[in-house]
Amino acid sequence: MKLRDFLENWKLSNLKLNLRFLEAEFAPSDADREAAWDLYVELLTRITTQRLTPGDGDEKAALDSIYSMFAETRGILRARGSGCGEFAKIAIPVLNQIVRPFTAKWHRLSLQNCFEDDQLNQEFRDELEELQEKLRQYTQALAAMAHVEDLTKLEAEKDGE
Repeated sequence: MKLRDFLENWKLSNLKLNLRFLEAEFAPSDADREAAWDLYVELLTRITTQRLTPGDGDEKAALDSIYSMFAETRGILRARGSGCGEFAKIAIPVLNQIVRPFTAKWHRLSLQNCFEDDQLNQEFRDELEELQEKLRQYTQALAAMAHVEDLTKLEAEKDGE
């Protein structure tokens, strides 16, 4: 399977990658599978994929949790070493192209006390929901890479979905 095909399966084909990488064979190693599992667990147990219900939670804590994914991913990459190159080909672009624009915008605004403004709080939550949907697709891809059952939709939403 080509990396392009793998990304398309999980609706991640909008990542901008060098054509050389997209057309390369995608063959995750044991280290890739272990790295995918490590990050999969982190993503499924954080606000990155879990709904922040209206009136609950704290926007700044949510932002900090999302930002911590950079350190988590770096730690996984270091711990698993150079043997997890296939994982890195997906993890790095997801951080840089999907997560970073969100954290950069909201970090700057948080320094300006944006979370004291109800309208900005709602804007944050709306953008967080969009980010969460993309990260749920990412967790599904990580489950496939890790060769584990995908639990992304394990819990029912309040509206019965």
